[in-house]
Amino acid sequence: MKQVLQDLKSGKTVVAEVPAPKVRAGRLRIATSVSLVSAGTERMLVEFARGSLVSKARQQPERVKEAIQKVATDGLVTTVQAIRSKLDQPMLLGYCNVGEVLEVGAGVKGFRVGDRVVSNGSHAEVVVAPQNLAARVPDEVASEHAAFTVLGAIALQGARLAEPTLGESFVVVGLGLIGLMAVQILRANGCRVLGLDLDAERLALARKLGAETLAPGVDPVEAALAFSRGRGVDGVLLTLSTSDSRPISQAARMCRKRGRIVLVGVTGLEINRADFYEKELSFQVSCSYGPGRYDPAYEEQGQDYPVGFVRWTEQRNFEAVLDLMASGRLDVAPLITHRFAIEDAPKAYDVLSSGETSIGILIDYPKREARAAGEAAETVRLRAPSPARSGAVRMGFIGAGAYSSRTLVQAFKQAGAELRTIVSAGGVSAAHHGRKFGFAQAAADAQAILADPEIDAVCIATRHDSHAAYVEAALAAGKHVFVEKPLCLTLKELGRIETAQAASGRLLMVGFNRRFAPLVVKAKARLAATPGPKSFIMTVNAGQVPAEHWAQDPAVGGGRLLGEGCHFIDLLRHLAGAPVTDFDVASLTAPGGPPRPDTAVIRLSFADGSIGAINYFANGAKAFPKERLEVFAAGRILAIDNYRRLLGYGVPGFRTVRALTQDKGQAGCARAFLQAIRTGGEAPIPLGEILEVSRLSIAVADRAD
Repeated sequence: MKQVLQDLKSGKTVVAEVPAPKVRAGRLRIATSVSLVSAGTERMLVEFARGSLVSKARQQPERVKEAIQKVATDGLVTTVQAIRSKLDQPMLLGYCNVGEVLEVGAGVKGFRVGDRVVSNGSHAEVVVAPQNLAARVPDEVASEHAAFTVLGAIALQGARLAEPTLGESFVVVGLGLIGLMAVQILRANGCRVLGLDLDAERLALARKLGAETLAPGVDPVEAALAFSRGRGVDGVLLTLSTSDSRPISQAARMCRKRGRIVLVGVTGLEINRADFYEKELSFQVSCSYGPGRYDPAYEEQGQDYPVGFVRWTEQRNFEAVLDLMASGRLDVAPLITHRFAIEDAPKAYDVLSSGETSIGILIDYPKREARAAGEAAETVRLRAPSPARSGAVRMGFIGAGAYSSRTLVQAFKQAGAELRTIVSAGGVSAAHHGRKFGFAQAAADAQAILADPEIDAVCIATRHDSHAAYVEAALAAGKHVFVEKPLCLTLKELGRIETAQAASGRLLMVGFNRRFAPLVVKAKARLAATPGPKSFIMTVNAGQVPAEHWAQDPAVGGGRLLGEGCHFIDLLRHLAGAPVTDFDVASLTAPGGPPRPDTAVIRLSFADGSIGAINYFANGAKAFPKERLEVFAAGRILAIDNYRRLLGYGVPGFRTVRALTQDKGQAGCARAFLQAIRTGGEAPIPLGEILEVSRLSIAVADRAD
């Protein structure tokens, strides 16, 4: 299918051929008929992408500081690679979509195949949208008008926060798409509206839609006071985009005592306290479409808010906007200024950046009948098939996220793997990275890999809660399996995987790459000649991750001690060369609060008498290196600083080893996996150690909570 993407590196807006996304639980699969370009948000994204690297840096000074810190801790080469990888990720454009439901995912209620719906889907021929971010379109509303629903919900939410009542006077500052719809919504509430903008055509359109406007040169504050019969307006909606703070200052001076100001767009926020203090003004920032926005439980998991407690959610705001359109109180037909076919979508963004007057730009898609044959095309051929090289391991990748594309794919390609199929849920990342790295095809469904008899091995790099199911399925399909850590999230899953591996006889390896890091390999060799038990201190400056991030969710990511901490349990297990016989966990606990499972000390005891402490801390500073390993044994000390230096103290004949670049062992890990498949030799990581570390990591995470 065709999808509009923004290339951050080149600045080009392109229409790419990508696999159509597969429906998932709690979601709708929709064949798009029309979508609307968000002139404000999408212009900003495209202009950012088209700017130079210096321009991008100026717009994101915090990112520049982070990059400088990363150079100091991880090195220049690693930092440059990370920045290039970030800029290489294709950006989806669009979030105002109308189409017909093709499939209904498990657990979805209130929708049927064939329904005409609006959603926040992107500019693509087929989209998959969460059920709470979709609404059915009434028969009375044309699809081209329904495309304005999502932006209309932004205007509506801003108006709701302003609490307009019959007869009040309001000012709308900024008469773009959202501002012009806000004018009509306030009018529908029985309010008088004064519209302010610098564009004469938009002012004329606002007058047609029922607003009063100013003559050129008139002071807006004086005009607003006159408009309110000298009392001051009841409220102001700021629906513009500027870094200037004058609009908010003027809004304060326009308002009556205890007036309401709602920021729907973007302005400078240098506020004169006296303006607000003396009038006891209220100021509020509106969050997008309404309650539920950015709440994973609502948007991703489909958990609705009870209507008795939250009357207007995102979805219910969508429905209210559609009802306003159906009744004729919200007329968006005059807002349509341009239309382009999906093939010509880049021209729409040229219009945005050209300065040409535009308000509502629609993108049209082929009739469903004309593309019926391609609707289920969840696989896209990227290059002509080539005969397998002698001894080559043919691989498929399930997951095309940042780590998979930046690190794993490159590691396996450099190690000699033949790249066959890459899969991502939305299809876009798979197609982009598939073309970049030379895969034969990209897909949106893992069955494209599991059902392919020519694929020898599978790399699984998806969210943690999906690892176990993919591992079992790949083993059952007769594939060798490399799964990015963790192997699974529960002991029940671990038991099923152990059974599946025994039945298949295939190689199973977890991406515990740190044991393959060159400096770790050197340290391991030194320790082999060091008598007696050892003491390990592993310090991990993990950094903060928001509590709402999926990695912190025990059901999705398993929590950070399981999701990432397993790396360091495996590393110490490897260096000790002996099983773990006992463990304990102490989590950081604020006075009177719950423990923080992402900030903990893990104590390990080994069968040979060795002991280890893993200090996994999320409360440190970014300027400090992320990982440091210290090993004490027989009057000697070895230390590895962030995989860039290996230092020795009291070690005969030892000289400090410095690496040119940070190397955490991913390349060595990939080489070892492929070599074991080619030769049929022993597993690079014994299965018993993988199961032991996985079992222990699950227990550690459980105890930390």
